[in-house]
Amino acid sequence: MNNVASILLLIFLALTFLQSGYEKIFYWKDNVTWLKEHFAKTPLKNQVPLALLHLLILELISGILCVVGAIQLVTNSGREFGFYGAVFSCISLLMMLFGQRLAKDYDGARTIVIYFVPAIMAVYWLN
Repeated sequence: MNNVASILLLIFLALTFLQSGYEKIFYWKDNVTWLKEHFAKTPLKNQVPLALLHLLILELISGILCVVGAIQLVTNSGREFGFYGAVFSCISLLMMLFGQRLAKDYDGARTIVIYFVPAIMAVYWLN
């Protein structure tokens, strides 16, 4: 089988973003409450629900594209969907990184970088 590493990375990203999207959908109020407190001293303090909605949409797009991309790689070695899934994953992670830096949550920002490395690897391998 070809592209095993790329397939595994796409599955990793799909699980990460679909699970995160699931939690945002089914625990919306809890997330908004926590994030309002987290961003209370930032310019995002009054935009938390809108920012969370934008992030949710990007995460769902990322996860779905990664699933379709993994299937495409297995079935016909196509890379288009996986590539765009990885790119959207990077964009989602950069949005989260920006938010964590705004909130001066440097440990949270460091955690996001751990996810960014495999996402950028997927972009590179699928390009």
